[in-house]
Amino acid sequence: MAATRVRDVPKVSPTRRMRHARLAAVLLAPSLFGLSAFLLFPILVVIWLSLNRWDLLAPLRFVGLANYVDVFTDPTFGNSLYRTVIFVLSVIPLQTALGLFLAVLLTRGLPGSGLFRVIYVVPWICAPLALGVVWKWILAPYDGALNNLLGISVEWLSNPATAMPAVAGVTIWSQVGYTTLFFMAGLAAIPDTVIEAAQLDGAGNWQVFWQIKLPLLGPTMFFVLVTGVISAFQAFDQIYALTPNGGPQGTTDVIASRIYYEAFQGGFNLGRASVMALVLFVILVTVTLVQQRFFAQRITYDLS
Repeated sequence: MAATRVRDVPKVSPTRRMRHARLAAVLLAPSLFGLSAFLLFPILVVIWLSLNRWDLLAPLRFVGLANYVDVFTDPTFGNSLYRTVIFVLSVIPLQTALGLFLAVLLTRGLPGSGLFRVIYVVPWICAPLALGVVWKWILAPYDGALNNLLGISVEWLSNPATAMPAVAGVTIWSQVGYTTLFFMAGLAAIPDTVIEAAQLDGAGNWQVFWQIKLPLLGPTMFFVLVTGVISAFQAFDQIYALTPNGGPQGTTDVIASRIYYEAFQGGFNLGRASVMALVLFVILVTVTLVQQRFFAQRITYDLS
């Protein structure tokens, strides 16, 4: 048998290779500029500000790690971290479970499903600050719509026992449409053949959901949880509109609000605010990496 001749791979000249490199650099330049200008550069600026004391008027004064010591020994910041964790744990489980439940109902093709899809998404696309103002009127203690409807007089936003649940409830109401939308997309991507095969094997609707649909929703669940947790940790607009200045006894003084108060209301100290922002950044990166590690071996992207 004659030996098969292997065709020689053509060599690329250095001039042509350099031309390809320049073309790649030109094509990547817009993305690299956006990444540098809107992500890397702000992070470097925040790190630099965290090492200085600045009130927006006087010149910058380098103080080294003094801002870090002040923040980490400040009980007010510790309270903000605690309230933020409480807020996230109050919002994310209910928001995710309710979004999944609504997505299952809306994908059944029941009458009026199209109208309810629009209704659920409308709060998500509205301005959070405007929604906060509306809900502050609804939850007003004396002339609020909720108290008039229930025939009671409850100070929802000025009572330390109800301020955080009220704020969390409004957040869930405004974000559940976002969660529902993505779960609906995930359910629609599941092949009908997989569901039909499970039903032919005798699986009921409950078994199909828990053993087929829910595992195949792994990528969607991962995306929803990551974006939801990041959004909850950074929540500010609605909380500021509903309970300004940290709420009653600091019960709604989440970390994003504390950063705003520290920088632009109370102390006008951008150095301390930058330290708090970096702490929030580290928390978000850590939580995201933990979620990614947890879902890495539990999700599949091949639904064929």
